[in-house]
Amino acid sequence: MEIRLLHGAAIAPYLDDLAHLRLPLLREYPYLYEGSSQFEADYLGTYAASSRSLAVLALDQGQLIGASIGLPLADAWDTLRQPFQDQGHDPAAVYYFGQSVLLPAYRGRGLGVRFFIERESYAHKLGGFHCCAFSAVERPGGHPRRPEHYKPLHGFWRNRGFLHQPSLRTTQAWRDLDDEEVSDKRVSFWVKELLG
Repeated sequence: MEIRLLHGAAIAPYLDDLAHLRLPLLREYPYLYEGSSQFEADYLGTYAASSRSLAVLALDQGQLIGASIGLPLADAWDTLRQPFQDQGHDPAAVYYFGQSVLLPAYRGRGLGVRFFIERESYAHKLGGFHCCAFSAVERPGGHPRRPEHYKPLHGFWRNRGFLHQPSLRTTQAWRDLDDEEVSDKRVSFWVKELLG
């Protein structure tokens, strides 16, 4: 197993591989994301364009089996920055964690923890960030696509030191599985203060 850390433009050669990994995995509940290669290219291109971004790639015998991404919130999208600005927080002081994806066969081996450690460590190394944050989609408990034995990752996130901040909320738009149109999804943020 190899962990590869890439920044800014060095991410660009991996955009297609990242998109191919992400698209099927983000179809899982709770994202239910019916994405496209073009949307993924645009989305991931934002990370490649940020000089202070990070992609944590997990490879097994050269094959990409997991990935995690991050960038300064100031380099992210307006919809992500606005909730922080509305509450008087400076987006320049927040390092934003994008989604982590991992093939099912590799889950439970500590890679999810490693993804968090690497992104937080990088934010520390850059300096100037008061906290790390990520957003998570909120689905109703009775959602028809919620698997019977689904277990939210809230405990995992809390164990990493992140606290849910339901007052920090926004919407993001994508097309759900089985839907014809793009629709807004409510997302809220989890935040961890960076000490020292």
